[in-house]
Amino acid sequence: MTLRIAFVPGATPDKWVRAWREQFREGIKLIPIRESEQRAALDDGMADMVLARLPIDQEGLFCIPLYEELPVVVVGIDHAAAAYDELPAADLADEQFVLGVPDGIAPAVEQLDFPPMGMKDAFEVVASGTGVVVVPMSVARLHQRKDVTYAVVSDLPTTRMALAWRKETDDDRTQAFVAVVRGRTARSSRS
Repeated sequence: MTLRIAFVPGATPDKWVRAWREQFREGIKLIPIRESEQRAALDDGMADMVLARLPIDQEGLFCIPLYEELPVVVVGIDHAAAAYDELPAADLADEQFVLGVPDGIAPAVEQLDFPPMGMKDAFEVVASGTGVVVVPMSVARLHQRKDVTYAVVSDLPTTRMALAWRKETDDDRTQAFVAVVRGRTARSSRS
C-alpha cells in the first residue's frame, strides 16, 4: 500500500521522501494541494498525511510542528523595497496589497479591489508594479521570477509548517513516516 503525502505550495518534502525510500519498501506518493485543501485532503481520504501550513483545524488530528517560515514582501525589481534584504511592516503602509492586507500591517492608503487570483497571477500583478504581496519565503521562492524580488518583513509573525494526520488512521505506517521526519534512520533507536 502506498503512503500518500499531500503538501501545500512551498513545502519541501523531498528529503523525507528520499529517506523513506531508502528505509522502506512501501511506495510513497506526493500530492500537491492548495492551502485551502489541506484539511479536506485528510477528511476525504485523498491523503494519509499532509505537510500543512498552520493554522489548520486540528480537531481529530495529530499535528507535529516542523519549522517556521519567514514572511517576505514580494515587489517588482524597480520598487524601492527591492534595495533591502529586510524591512519593517510600517514601511509597507503606502502599498497596494494584491492578495489582501496581511495581519500586522495598517495600510495608510485605500486598497484597490483586486479580483480573486492565484499566486501566479498575483506575482504577475506585482511584476507590473501595481501592488505587492506578503507570503512565506518558501512561496516567494517557488514563484520566483526575474522581474520580482523579495525582502523579509522583520516584525510580522512567522508561519509554521506541520505534519498532520487523522487520529483514526494513526498506525505503524504513519508513525514510521513521523520517525523519518524527526530524523530517525533505520539504524537509530526511538529512545
